[in-house]
Amino acid sequence: MEGTKPVNKKLAAALSGGAVLVLALSGCTGDDGNEELDAWAKQVCDELRAQATTIKAANAAIQQETSDNSTPAEVQQADSKAFQDIADAYKAIGGVITKAGPPNVEDGKKKQQDAVKELNAISASYGSLKEQVDALNTKDQAKFAAGLKDVAAEMKKLGKTGSDALKALEEGEVGQAMAKQQSCKSASASATPSAAQG
Repeated sequence: MEGTKPVNKKLAAALSGGAVLVLALSGCTGDDGNEELDAWAKQVCDELRAQATTIKAANAAIQQETSDNSTPAEVQQADSKAFQDIADAYKAIGGVITKAGPPNVEDGKKKQQDAVKELNAISASYGSLKEQVDALNTKDQAKFAAGLKDVAAEMKKLGKTGSDALKALEEGEVGQAMAKQQSCKSASASATPSAAQG
């Protein structure tokens, strides 16, 4: 299935760019001794680790179909499931940040709300990518490859937009508090994608 392989490789590359978004949450180090903020960071980081693992597993599933001699139908199935998993993971992270409440920093409420809004938007974007993949014609190799190319282009755009509010949430004290959490450190470390279904 030569036609789909290079395109799906682009898809996998674009996807790993998107996954970085979540893993950025463990960026900084430092300690100002804000106990309330540390508690907030722990709550968010503990949940975040599971979602980061889900995103990595979804990424691995797409990579897997890239390296195999997969049929368009197999590629479609793997990509569709991966996009659904990623959409669910971003939605779950938004839920975690909502549940945790605003961090105890200046403009905490606005930062929290902006980040949740952004996470939900990213989740919706992956949901529509799933629909796009589901609608591809797997019977026609050329059409399928062309369709995948469009999906990869959409993903590339998605990877470039949408992490501003998350970055704003993670700046300064919040980032420092999160960096101290063991679970945030391991969220950015490599997770084994053993749960990935090909």
